[in-house]
Amino acid sequence: MLSFILLATVMTVGALGVVTLRQPVHAALSLVGTLLTLAITYVTLQAHFLAAVQVIVYAGAITVLFLFVIMLLNAQGDERAHRLGWVKPAAYVTGVVVAVGLMFTIFASPTTLPDAATISAALQGGNAGVLGEVLFSQFVLAFQLVGVLLLTGIVGAVSLVERRAAQEDREQELPATTQRERELTRA
Repeated sequence: MLSFILLATVMTVGALGVVTLRQPVHAALSLVGTLLTLAITYVTLQAHFLAAVQVIVYAGAITVLFLFVIMLLNAQGDERAHRLGWVKPAAYVTGVVVAVGLMFTIFASPTTLPDAATISAALQGGNAGVLGEVLFSQFVLAFQLVGVLLLTGIVGAVSLVERRAAQEDREQELPATTQRERELTRA
């Protein structure tokens, strides 16, 4: 129980780092720490295959994808942040409301943990064969939709970068007076 509390604390701090850190690369590294801590939690629950999948797929591939998109977009400060000043306080209020609701739910209806036999029966040994059979029979559509979703995200990020690069190229080709006029109209 003590190890779970420690791991949950580390995961919570890592998740807060993902949301609160200003640099996107630092947030992505905080995400890696959170995902690795979750993998350690799986190991403590004797779900070694899930821990391996967590490290390989999420902490490895998905985070590399995030870093690739961050580098492609060259994320810098956004000028629109000043116009949407109400979003940050609204997000804090929403977070507090959700946290209070979760705590109320947890303390209002405490339930006991299932015994080891029930957990073992639910995991069915936790081997890759059973998991693969379920994944590619019952959940094959969801599995394919996740792939399409990731592909759509990559295509969207690349198209945004290409559009921005084309716009910057056009602006560099314009004479200096036209560029100044354009900057004045934007402001």
